[in-house]
Amino acid sequence: MQGTAADNESPCQACGACCSYSQNWPRFTIEDDAALDLIPEKFVNERLSGMRCDGDRCSALSGKVGEATACLIYAVRPEVCRTCMPGDVECAMARKRHGMPVLV
Repeated sequence: MQGTAADNESPCQACGACCSYSQNWPRFTIEDDAALDLIPEKFVNERLSGMRCDGDRCSALSGKVGEATACLIYAVRPEVCRTCMPGDVECAMARKRHGMPVLV
């Protein structure tokens, strides 16, 4: 049996909680200079230590948290963003903060 297109969508596209959890979360850790150079300057904070945030929300997040979101730089997002997985500890923490149920 073939699933619908919605079955193949990441739960992240209807969430975005991890991208609006803390201005300290979207930080740069193990990226090399070549990887960092791919991130548009307007999305990098003034300390060059992570993503620029508007409050606790990453500036590269579009859409409404808990409804429909997307990362404007998904292909070149920082490693910390790549390692946060649906249902992991960080995901659960962020979803709870936004009043959303934890993914199983």
